[in-house]
Amino acid sequence: MAFLDWGDYRRNLTRRFAEFGKLRGNTLAGYQQLGAPEEGDVLDAKTRELISLAVAVTTRCDGCIASHTTAAIKAGATREEVAEALSVAVQLNAGAAMVYSSRVLDAYDGLKDQTPHGHA
Repeated sequence: MAFLDWGDYRRNLTRRFAEFGKLRGNTLAGYQQLGAPEEGDVLDAKTRELISLAVAVTTRCDGCIASHTTAAIKAGATREEVAEALSVAVQLNAGAAMVYSSRVLDAYDGLKDQTPHGHA
């Protein structure tokens, strides 16, 4: 069973973006321009979409997942390629958890002598 009806979700999101565009047209236009291809791009569309999916997982963006999954399929990405890109996201997030775990220990060491011990 699917978490969402992704097609319906994507259609609703597109409709809401259009509504937002009526209120803040320049903001929506600027947002849409961010993903526009540029002259001299060296990554193909499929690679860009695979990267986008990994970032979508990292940023926990369902709308990004819906739109970039559609774009990845259109660009010819296979399920296996998508899974490999997602594996990179998992590795990166695990790495980030390790880095921030080190930061917590550093904060603990830095704050231990400045904080009264005892009951919270």
